[in-house]
Amino acid sequence: MESNASPASAASAASPVSVSSTSSTDVIVVGAGLAGLVAACEVLEAGKHVTVLEQEPASSFGGQAWWSFGGIFLVDSPEQRRMRVRDSLELARQDWLGSAGFDRPEDEWGRRWAEAYLQFAAGEKRAWLNSLGVRFFPVVGWAERGGYTANGHGNSVPRFHITWGTGPGVLEPFVARFRRGVAEGRARVLHRHRVDELVTSGGEAERASAHRVVGARGSVLAASAVDRGEESSREVVGSFEISAGAVIVASGGIGGNHELVRQQWPRRLGAAPATMLSGVPAHVDGRMLGITASAGARLVNGDRMWHYTEGIENHSPVWRQHGIRILPGPSSLWLDATGKRLPVPLFPGFDTLGTLEHILSTGYDHSWFVLTQSIIEKEFALSGSEQNPDLTGRDLKLLAQRVRPGAPGPVEAFKEKGADFVVASTLPELLHGMARITTAPLDPAQVAREIVARDREVDNVFTKDAQLTAVRGARHYLGDKLIRVAKPHRLLDPAAGPLIAVKLHVLTRKSLGGIQTDLQGRALSASGSPVPGLYAAGEASGFGGGGMHGYRALEGTFLGGCLFSGRAAGRAAAGAV
Repeated sequence: MESNASPASAASAASPVSVSSTSSTDVIVVGAGLAGLVAACEVLEAGKHVTVLEQEPASSFGGQAWWSFGGIFLVDSPEQRRMRVRDSLELARQDWLGSAGFDRPEDEWGRRWAEAYLQFAAGEKRAWLNSLGVRFFPVVGWAERGGYTANGHGNSVPRFHITWGTGPGVLEPFVARFRRGVAEGRARVLHRHRVDELVTSGGEAERASAHRVVGARGSVLAASAVDRGEESSREVVGSFEISAGAVIVASGGIGGNHELVRQQWPRRLGAAPATMLSGVPAHVDGRMLGITASAGARLVNGDRMWHYTEGIENHSPVWRQHGIRILPGPSSLWLDATGKRLPVPLFPGFDTLGTLEHILSTGYDHSWFVLTQSIIEKEFALSGSEQNPDLTGRDLKLLAQRVRPGAPGPVEAFKEKGADFVVASTLPELLHGMARITTAPLDPAQVAREIVARDREVDNVFTKDAQLTAVRGARHYLGDKLIRVAKPHRLLDPAAGPLIAVKLHVLTRKSLGGIQTDLQGRALSASGSPVPGLYAAGEASGFGGGGMHGYRALEGTFLGGCLFSGRAAGRAAAGAV
């Protein structure tokens, strides 16, 4: 494996930026993100030729995965067992189904994908990744803890395996394999090639009856020198058409297109927020979904989404409305925009969509964490490869600082520079600072009551405060006690200070619905039959079947979904041409 190859350099070496042509290949992959690259590598392994079409410049090769924290969902792994975690396929299935809540006729394929993915995560997934050179941080994280009954939402045990190298580390082996394919003359990536239509055999009448997809045509966009994630121009300088034996759509979701997010916003979550931050670049626009539907594919579960409630404005934004998600431990006091505490079990890291629904029901689109320096030092992590230079850069010396006093450098940078952070020595100063950065009717007296009442509960190891019970329970897990969950203490204890308040925004991220596919990744028509020549993978397919997560996800499942669905679609498409 070529471990020092960056995705951007691989793309630059792979192809010219601007090519206007009519040509052919065995398989076309639309989208150069993780799912698309995995699919392309499977085509190469089968001895076939592959062309990847990507509307963005070479700097964005690798897509959203490059920005990710690199979390991978595994079941009964060696890392879990070393941390004294007992997991099983049966327990993971119980958690998945309790979270998914499948309840629609169109969930049939999503259910099948969920079962296949669970068996993959409990079976060959880790060994397959290990054979490619992927390694994991030894402490397994515990995301989406639930807080309901055994059959409800959430992970019963820690399953969030952080990749050594974060998102770029997940991409690395597939970038290396693709580069070898380029050197062999069997792979190419055409950047600034925006697909506008999937070509089908026959005319318009035949297209309606889902005749074979035989290629793609579209626009060649002007060359762009923007950095990764920055918005590129949409100036058209040419056109192209490429024929192929099969086309795999791996173009991602809709999180960068706020207009489309609002159009598909689920009523069950209340009205869409008036303002949102973007957890993905603007080019994650969902335009290929409609194009694929025009070629005969069925779109399902468009109202199932995964957006975070712990978003903060990036002090050094790369794209418009660029937000970063706080990955919180369970100790911060969570208040709504007016100062009222969120209800049980809506604690940090327990139920993402349940928290989103409650926050929007208040009539406001933001909320607050109140915490201490002791909590931020142990419990705050920031999602993303660029916010975790120690893990991303595989820097052991830098990593060692996580167990020393003080918050990680990127967290401290946000505390000092972030527009959403208030730091104060006293409660009155904190309340004044919170009022200064909000237009909501924040009630200082209510905030003070919530803090003081919570602090009274800390003095005993037993309590009626369910959050404190959950914090103490979390510390029974060795990983949380070592590096993730602070020892319970009073927020107003000067020794734990200073006090910190963080204004939290809704942050767009993932689509849980999309193109419906069978277990081979073949796109299905409205009648349920495969559209010949058409496949889908990754977020564009709801990570498989048009929605293998159902309504809620268990985290660490998004990159894994790209890996699994890309592998399936690539193998099936290669076998069909």
